[in-house]
Amino acid sequence: MNRSLAIVLAVIVAFGGGGLWYSNQSPEPGPLLAAANAQDADIDTSGVLEMSIGNPDAKVTVIEYASFTCPHCKNFHANVLGELEKNYIDTGKINFVFREVYFDRFGLWAGIVARCGGPERYFGIADLIFEQQKEWSAGGDPAQIAANLRTIGKTAGITDEQLDVCMNDRENAQAMVLVYHQNSTVDEVRSTPSFVINGEKYSNMNYADFAAVIEEKLAE
Repeated sequence: MNRSLAIVLAVIVAFGGGGLWYSNQSPEPGPLLAAANAQDADIDTSGVLEMSIGNPDAKVTVIEYASFTCPHCKNFHANVLGELEKNYIDTGKINFVFREVYFDRFGLWAGIVARCGGPERYFGIADLIFEQQKEWSAGGDPAQIAANLRTIGKTAGITDEQLDVCMNDRENAQAMVLVYHQNSTVDEVRSTPSFVINGEKYSNMNYADFAAVIEEKLAE
C-alpha cells in the first residue's frame, strides 16, 4: 500500500437511536480515503473477516467486488448469483468470496449492518440489502437511510443493542475501509461488480458467460 495513503473519517454524525455514522464531502472515487501518513493509521484489520460461501478447498475461487449501493450489483445478485449458488456453490465446485466496495458512505453503512449479524447471517442480510436497495437508499437523507438500514438489520434478527454497538464502532469502520482499499488496490478494482476468478479479473457477466468461465477454470 502507498505509504501516503491512510484512512480519513472526516465528520462523525450522531443520529438519535442510530449510533455514530461516518460522513464525507470528497467527490473523488473511494471518498473515504485521503492522503495521510499510513504509519499513523495503526489500524487492526484482524476483525474484518473474509465472507465466503461454498467449498474453501475448491479448485476455483470466485471473488466478487460489489457495492451495496450499486444497481448493477443488485441485478447480479437478483439474476445471476442464485444460479451460481445452485450449480456451483451449493455443489462445492467453487468457493465464492464477497468483498465490499465503499465508493460512498452509504455503502459502508450497509456493510456495517450486514456484518453486524456475524458470518452466519451475513449473506442473508446482504441479500435483503440488495433486494431493498431502492427503498432504503431513497431520498439521500442520511438519518433516514441509517434508520432504514437499522430496520433491515432488525428484520434479520439483530437487536437494537447489537446494532448500537456495531454502528458506534469507529475502529471497525476504519478497518473495513482499510481492508477494502488494500484488496481493491491489489486486484485493481475500479468499478462494480468486478470479479476475480482464480486470479484473473472479469467485468460484469450474465449467467451463461459466467458459467462458461467457471467451466473453463474447472477443466484446467
